[in-house]
Amino acid sequence: MAEDNIYKERVEKRKNLIEKGYDVYPNKYEITSSIKELRERFKGLEKGTYTGCKIKTAGRIITIRRMGKASFFTIRSGGNDIQIYAAMDITPDYKTFIKLEPGDYIGVEGEIFTTKTGELTVKVESWQILSKSLRPPPEKWHGLKDIEERYRRRYLDLFVNKDVYEIFVLRSKTIDFIRRFLNSRGFIEVETPMMQIIPGGAIAEPFKTYHNALSMNLYLRIAPELYLKRLLVGGFEKVYELGKSFRNEGIDTKHNPEFTLLEIYSAYSNYEDMMRLCEDLIVSLFKEIKGELSFEYEGKKIDLTPPWKRISIFEELKRKTGIEFKGNLTRDFLILKAKELKIEIEEDSEEHKIFEKIFESVLEDELWGPVFIVDFPSKWSILAKKKKDDEEVVERFELFIAGEEIANAYSELNIPEDQRKNFEKQIRGYKEREIDYDYIEALEYGMPPAGGLGIGIDRLIMLLTGKNSIREIILFPLLRKK
Repeated sequence: MAEDNIYKERVEKRKNLIEKGYDVYPNKYEITSSIKELRERFKGLEKGTYTGCKIKTAGRIITIRRMGKASFFTIRSGGNDIQIYAAMDITPDYKTFIKLEPGDYIGVEGEIFTTKTGELTVKVESWQILSKSLRPPPEKWHGLKDIEERYRRRYLDLFVNKDVYEIFVLRSKTIDFIRRFLNSRGFIEVETPMMQIIPGGAIAEPFKTYHNALSMNLYLRIAPELYLKRLLVGGFEKVYELGKSFRNEGIDTKHNPEFTLLEIYSAYSNYEDMMRLCEDLIVSLFKEIKGELSFEYEGKKIDLTPPWKRISIFEELKRKTGIEFKGNLTRDFLILKAKELKIEIEEDSEEHKIFEKIFESVLEDELWGPVFIVDFPSKWSILAKKKKDDEEVVERFELFIAGEEIANAYSELNIPEDQRKNFEKQIRGYKEREIDYDYIEALEYGMPPAGGLGIGIDRLIMLLTGKNSIREIILFPLLRKK
């Protein structure tokens, strides 16, 4: 039957229910137990057990088996299913009840029992429709042809595919664990502006908007970093922010313009301390959420058992290619060496992007990780402190797992003059980029030595769930307008 005809038919059925005196959209239904609670409470009942216990629960109708004077329905709520049993001799207005359809929400009251096959079941001795569905749920919601439609109509994806529902339960548990982990170590969660006058904390293209009352441009933040470090100036010792950042750049399986970022700052610390914190946090998270440290991802093994390997980026590049990149980071040199190494790069790529492509290509096997890549060039790490014994590199690491950058951390630069010079170098050749002089002024009041750590939460959850597309672990990923 065509979808329009189904819709009209269901509208007519709703009208019939209303004419019979049913409130098809009541404002409340008092349950005594959720389906999840019922399954936990009555787990292990023997086959054919009648408990004598009456309960009230509710859910969406998923399947229906009508057998004349008796029927079995499956209802679902909160990602959990339970069978309900209706019969002409026990269910009020049975003839109307069996005309209910998949997608309808109902509340039921009756005795809990198990069938001869051991299926936990609610005997429908009383019922109430809670929401009449005017469109049927999709019968099949699988296969590549439906992937974009699943993302576009996630509400259907969630109630049809239980495994998808569980991904987002896991996501919530992950974020809850991270907060508890950091709070237990004395960190304070804070909130900093998502709309900023000057976008800072990373090199990326921001989303631009306009504030009518103040008559000025504003930008959605590309990172919360500079505001969090202002809090260190203000006297906070341990802070973190877990929230959205935005970058007006490409969309692919690993990038979404709106993403979840965790940034952590700790006074009197450095990048070595952040390395230990990062490792401890991720190992503890996987033990808690996944229950194991060794698992397969995209057909390859990952073992998160600490301690994790460290690789010095310049040393490893020289060992594998024979090329000395340290001190030779001009664009022309990098393009020449990329060609020699048969690494394809876009002609208009910036220097740091070319270097990034070279090291990710040459160190591809090592980056399956987990591995900390250390000793990054100071040339492009403008917010990090240089090493005391080697000013060409900074105290910085990037954590790679499964070939993807998961975390980035510095010993934070707190020397105002050096920060000013770095900002000035960064904006050369860019008309729309500005220097955040207010941040430099904040540093002039004194910021303690500090370590900072940023972790991409979406990529972490991809690892936890075994998904290779960021869209699978974001509830409503950005899609082109239909």
